[in-house]
Amino acid sequence: MNEEQALVEIEELSKEIERHNYLYYVQSAPEISDYDFDMMLKRLQDLEEKFPQYAFDHSPTKRVGGDITRKFETVKHRYPMLSLSNTYSQEEIEDWVNRISKTIDGAIHFVCELKYDGVAIGIQYENGVLTRAVTRGDGEQGENVTTNVKTIRSIPLKLRGDYPNDFEIRGEIYFPLANFEALNREREEIGEQLFANPRNTASGTLKMQNSSVVAQRGLDCMLYGVYGYSGAESHLESVHHAAKWGFKVPTEKKREIERASDLNGVMDFINYWDKERANLPFEIDGVVIKVDSYDQQEELGSTAKSPRWAIAYKFKTERVETTLESVVYQVGRTGAITPVANLSPVQLGGTTVKRASLHNADQIGKLDLHIGDSVFVEKGGEIIPKIVGVNEDKRKIGAQKVIFIDECPECHSKLTRNEGEAQHYCPNDTVCPPQLKGKVEHFISRKAMNIDGLGSETVELLFDKGLIRNYADIYELNYDQLIELDRMAEKSVNNLMQGIQASLDVPYEKVLYALGIRFVGETVAKKLARALKNIENLINAGFDELIAVDEIGEKIANSILSFFSNEDNIRLVERLKNYGLQFEVEEVASASDKFEGLSFVVSGVFNAFSRKELKDLIESNGGKNVGSISGKTSYVVAGENMGPSKLKKASDLGVKIISEDDFIAMLNKE
Repeated sequence: MNEEQALVEIEELSKEIERHNYLYYVQSAPEISDYDFDMMLKRLQDLEEKFPQYAFDHSPTKRVGGDITRKFETVKHRYPMLSLSNTYSQEEIEDWVNRISKTIDGAIHFVCELKYDGVAIGIQYENGVLTRAVTRGDGEQGENVTTNVKTIRSIPLKLRGDYPNDFEIRGEIYFPLANFEALNREREEIGEQLFANPRNTASGTLKMQNSSVVAQRGLDCMLYGVYGYSGAESHLESVHHAAKWGFKVPTEKKREIERASDLNGVMDFINYWDKERANLPFEIDGVVIKVDSYDQQEELGSTAKSPRWAIAYKFKTERVETTLESVVYQVGRTGAITPVANLSPVQLGGTTVKRASLHNADQIGKLDLHIGDSVFVEKGGEIIPKIVGVNEDKRKIGAQKVIFIDECPECHSKLTRNEGEAQHYCPNDTVCPPQLKGKVEHFISRKAMNIDGLGSETVELLFDKGLIRNYADIYELNYDQLIELDRMAEKSVNNLMQGIQASLDVPYEKVLYALGIRFVGETVAKKLARALKNIENLINAGFDELIAVDEIGEKIANSILSFFSNEDNIRLVERLKNYGLQFEVEEVASASDKFEGLSFVVSGVFNAFSRKELKDLIESNGGKNVGSISGKTSYVVAGENMGPSKLKKASDLGVKIISEDDFIAMLNKE
């Protein structure tokens, strides 16, 4: 394939991938399977590797992230990002409408839209290509988070239709509830503290330095404010135009945006969403009302802080009062103790609430809870209902104060609490039943060993019958034992035995994740496996060696050291090794180790090799490829058309820049 053919295919693939991306993430109407989409994307990635001069900034491959941002540049907004005046009362909305009616002659139309509970963003497009994305900041200037915003698949990198040459569109980046809940489940699996709410997590995610992590989290964005565009006479008209350009915008079909001609229409929209917001797949905290006409907006003008032509009606946080019946304590896989309040059933946000999280001992102490208290429960921005206060006027004389337990409710071991942590833990991880079962359930899970035929109910049954006490015992199960169990017919037993046998081929990085070391999730397990190669090296690694591994910090290193200092854990690993599980990385044969300890950044276009071939040569000779230049980079291999910013950064940091010929000379040197 020559360069001309490659360019044609790259452009066609990019266009088709973006079309399917738009159908899936904006229209929710996919035409092809995930597999077919992935294959198209892989083909594009391969072509861009081979012809890097055509790896454009707006390519769909840029959505996977990977760049590391050390500091976000501060950028002055072209148009100030004013905040809106807020109100919680219908009377104030009525006063606002009356003020506008006295100022404006003639008919006034309002546009009502949802107030998304996320992070305000302004995105600039030039010639149909996304060029910059900036947070609100202080309204005058914000932070340039373009690299992270490009990973959000509902935001087009290249526009369609008859778009303006240079304009800005604004909206809100938010965390879909399903993605937020999945993220918290993952954190719970590795013993991390759960995120409190989607809004704060979206904000924190958008400021992360590693864009590949941002890409994995699944943020979304709704866009609705067009600036620097003269092709529309009203706000609603510009939203319709933005939809044609490929943006995800609020729609009238879903009643996410609506024109109203008077106060009654405005209040009808507010009252509708005050009830229906519980059914949305994302959080909103109110409704925004705007004067629709741009001419009327200009006539009304703005104060120093907010426009006079718009106002935000904020919903009151959903709160109900009910009775605290009891407090129970749950023990997680990592030994974390979570207090849970049992409540008299009450309706909240369209669902019946019977339980609420109390988080930790500090929260219980702060609330000064007593059994039988009349408590206030909210959902607000939280996924799990929480107790936010007590109606002390209703407290009965002699009510029993809730005192956080000091021993495990399951095995009665004395609880511990690490300095700087809010959570209490049961340290008896080799005997405590919920911890043992939780470790086994984690071990067999889909992202770990993925053992078919073995689920949580079967694990419970095997524990009850005394057939397993840890995950190594799984490999000693036999047909005769299993066929005697309730609900285990011949087919079920055969499926389970086959699943256990198949797990012997699961690669080391997944086995390492399956061990359940606290804070060692999927990504960390991969980093450790690739850096230290086998379990023996990991067991024998010291603190300094561990934190030298990419993305391994002090907390993770100490957790690994603690895990392998426990003789019971060492014995479990030895048993698993004897059963035949994979405990080392399958190595590709190295040509040499002449680049051992060296890290390279490859950038530009080369004559003798493609960039992929250069990177393969670096790795096969013991070196390491890194994505961005830092003070730790050994060499930058610079080809033609290397970006001036990279050259400057390498020079500023004193990193040695070598040519393709220099690299070949290093490679051929004895």
